[in-house]
Amino acid sequence: MFKKNSYLAVVALLMALMLAGCAKTGTKEDTVPGRAPAWTKDAVIYEVNLRQYSASGSFGDFEEHLGELKDMGINTLWFMPIFPISKTNRSGTLGSYYSVDDYCNVNPEFGTLADFEKLAKHAHEMGFKIVLDWVANHTGWDNAWLKDHPDWYTQKDGKVISPEGMGWPDVADLNYDNKEMRKAMTEAMAFWVKEYDIDGFRCDYAPGVPADFWKEAREELEKIKPLFFLEEDLGGQNAKLLEEAFDCNYAAKFYETLVSVSHGKTPDKLKLYMQKMPEGDFAMFYLDNHDVNSYDRSLLEAFSTENLPAMWSLVFTISGMPMVYSGNEIGYDHRLAFMEKDPIRWTEGTADYRPLIKALSEIKKAHPALFAGEYGGATEYIDLGNKNIFAFRRQKDKDSVVCVFNLSSKAQDVVTPDEAGAGGDMKTLLSGKGGSWTENPQETKLPASLDAWEFYIFTE
Repeated sequence: MFKKNSYLAVVALLMALMLAGCAKTGTKEDTVPGRAPAWTKDAVIYEVNLRQYSASGSFGDFEEHLGELKDMGINTLWFMPIFPISKTNRSGTLGSYYSVDDYCNVNPEFGTLADFEKLAKHAHEMGFKIVLDWVANHTGWDNAWLKDHPDWYTQKDGKVISPEGMGWPDVADLNYDNKEMRKAMTEAMAFWVKEYDIDGFRCDYAPGVPADFWKEAREELEKIKPLFFLEEDLGGQNAKLLEEAFDCNYAAKFYETLVSVSHGKTPDKLKLYMQKMPEGDFAMFYLDNHDVNSYDRSLLEAFSTENLPAMWSLVFTISGMPMVYSGNEIGYDHRLAFMEKDPIRWTEGTADYRPLIKALSEIKKAHPALFAGEYGGATEYIDLGNKNIFAFRRQKDKDSVVCVFNLSSKAQDVVTPDEAGAGGDMKTLLSGKGGSWTENPQETKLPASLDAWEFYIFTE
């Protein structure tokens, strides 16, 4: 892989990486970790689209796959809503997961409460954490709350309405001025923590609900056990919610920028979209999720088989929590239907990324520098003299990891600063290019030129 003159061009790589053009971002490394449970530090989260995961879409069939998910390095399961779906004003044949008929029951499409209990118990015994997708902004039109407590809902001209301006006719908007409704919502969340030992909640359309509710609910729920709260905020930043109640939100702007990089834009602007998170919080990084997949683009419309190894490696090493969506592990090139049955065809993937995800999970768990948020190291961006090369270093105590990515479809030269001094070798944990990757390769220095989508993860 190396050219004879490679070492001359980058003889002082360590000094270049450590000293040249570094700009720190994120929180201080020596800050005491915030409120997120300690297990989140090396969490690798998997979004479970239960309806489409198998032909049956059942809890029992999914349970049979826990072993392969664990082997892949997954340790946290985020289940899209598992609740019964209202039939009135239903969208599509099967309806949206997010039109909740009953907060304390499960969709018969998936099985029974006993089936879920068995799955949850088995998953916990295997070391998984379980995060439920919680829908607090609205309910379906058949929810008993609507009949028994119409005052719990937003009304206009004496009639309960859907959330205004959202285009969601299948749901009814909840009124958070009502204290009784707030109490009932918190009690419904507590049901899953008490009865099924749930470890956290991904909160759908969290900005649609007042921040003070989330704060009150979390304080009440954590009387039971410490919990992880993930905020769906597609705008990318809602400091009030993060400050009040949440540990983590979507790195949505980073994702959209990464898609544009895949299609030819330079990656130098990626660092502009790294959230400046409140103390103790961190972002969730992803290459796909149920919303973008069903409504915007599939994984392979966003990225390519040539650049996905680099993109996955970036998601796993940047300062946050990596997320894998159902089907991503086989590079499934399909937009899953949202309201209809459309099971993943597991034999029709474009590539097997399970070994890569496993390798990246192991690297993340073995290196404290790569832990999420303040559990890990702050990010130092490195200027290697080429706007197509995205490089950074993360360090926590004695652990240091350097990541270098050519995020372009053409070979790029590494331009080291003139003032760089003598440097030393590094251990390469993972490298790749052109759709392939290698664990623990022999290279100890960065080449003077990086091929299209070539990347390196070093430890010093």
